[in-house]
Amino acid sequence: MKIVILDGRALNPGDLSYDCIKQFGEVTLYERTDTKEDTIARIGDSEIVLVNKVPITQEILDACPNIKLICVQATGYNIVDCDACARKGIPVTNVPSYGTAAVAQFTMALILELCHQVGIHNESVHNGDWVKCTNFCYWLTPQMELGGKTLGILGFGRIGRAVGKLAKAFGMRIIAYNRSQCDEGREIGEYVDLDTLFAQSDILSLHCPLFPETEKIINAENIAKMKDGAMLINTSRGGLLDEAAVAQALNAGKLRGAAVDVVSQEPMASGNPLLNSNCIITPHIAWAPVESRQRLLDCVVENIRCFINGTPQNVVNL
Repeated sequence: MKIVILDGRALNPGDLSYDCIKQFGEVTLYERTDTKEDTIARIGDSEIVLVNKVPITQEILDACPNIKLICVQATGYNIVDCDACARKGIPVTNVPSYGTAAVAQFTMALILELCHQVGIHNESVHNGDWVKCTNFCYWLTPQMELGGKTLGILGFGRIGRAVGKLAKAFGMRIIAYNRSQCDEGREIGEYVDLDTLFAQSDILSLHCPLFPETEKIINAENIAKMKDGAMLINTSRGGLLDEAAVAQALNAGKLRGAAVDVVSQEPMASGNPLLNSNCIITPHIAWAPVESRQRLLDCVVENIRCFINGTPQNVVNL
């Protein structure tokens, strides 16, 4: 089989190996593909296409009739026209759960950074402020304990529940909103309605998919329902935030702090309003530990193997 990897660097900047794909056929690897024309030319007569962020549209599918399988090297698959693939009988696979531990860990890192502002204090010490200090210690921002605080989790799937387990170890009370409820979730925290989630959370952490009904769910109206001085975490999808409303709430002091690993447009636009606030922003790296990316690649290999064996797995469109 002919296999093309259109944007291999997104998953593997050099610390992993794509040699594992070669067992299935002739592999052509591109670090990135930026235009529709290049996408069509590079797919050519390939039968299996591996993508991360390269859009696969109806037009591209029509121009590349040999495609038999599209493997998205991620959990989200909105970059592929799945309906068009279904009409053509092309399965689209994703990797549903490789990053649960990594994203949960990173979420806690952001929460702890909001509590302690480690980065600011480290920079201050390196600038000589502790050397010049007349007291044995100092702090530049209010410090906060997590014990006894309420963590609200919007989206209580695998990642949300993993965050809840970690937060419980810090002595936090866990409340959650999810479209469906499960016994494991009830063992971790208490299911509540959305208004209760907004009203009672000292820290609100987002772990839900981006659907039309969740787009900009963190908006001025819902922020107004939150406690004064609450904090916000987003390691899910940037489109969950009305970023202008969040920036305004931060600048007005309604929100004590916010930390996000995702934004509405990536790479980030220079005019993003969060840049003009005290929001902590990281460049979509919660998923990036080498261990989680290796799990992702291993699952892609299994997705291809299962397809070739006639037992496709992780298919999202058929």
